[in-house]
Amino acid sequence: MPSGAIAYVRQHEALGLGHAVACARRLIADEPFAVILPDDVIKSDVACLKQMVDAYQEPGGNMVAAMEVPEDNVSTFGILDVPSSTSDQVLPVRGMVEKPAHEDAPSNLAVIGRYILAPRVLHNLSHGKRGAGGEIQLTDAIADEIEAEAGVWAFRFRGERYDCGSKAGFLQATVAFGLQREDLRAEFSAFLSDVVAQKLAAQ
Repeated sequence: MPSGAIAYVRQHEALGLGHAVACARRLIADEPFAVILPDDVIKSDVACLKQMVDAYQEPGGNMVAAMEVPEDNVSTFGILDVPSSTSDQVLPVRGMVEKPAHEDAPSNLAVIGRYILAPRVLHNLSHGKRGAGGEIQLTDAIADEIEAEAGVWAFRFRGERYDCGSKAGFLQATVAFGLQREDLRAEFSAFLSDVVAQKLAAQ
């Protein structure tokens, strides 16, 4: 496929993220590939995936973007079991649990929607194994690679993540990116200040 070309495939049934990725296996072929979940918007000086590509050169294998989340939110994420005594940016993953109950979570380090994966993950997905929610989970297919030679690595990215799968997260991202732009900052900031002042005055 020539550089810059775009190809797409449809997921005809909503069988989970793992199934959606597996639908593209013929396009991916036999080489490492990236997965980007568009509802995870990350604001950073260097794009999160670029950070990961640079870090990926040394360990190879499989790499997932990760960040700490509040402990009462772990049940909405894939959670990683990693060494707890290190603050390294790249960490070996010992286990992955999709949306665990709070008491079953091995940590509060969550998988965020950026991945660099080895083609073996597609082979794991081809088994069609159902996981959490009765869906084919990408997390499960990645977890199958933890004991493999190349392994799985967590990458603590630099940046702020916004959950644009929620209305509040979408609005937060809009404000954050709007205030970052020099051509919009002054006017937008004044508007937000006026809105807040009017709300306080009405209380």
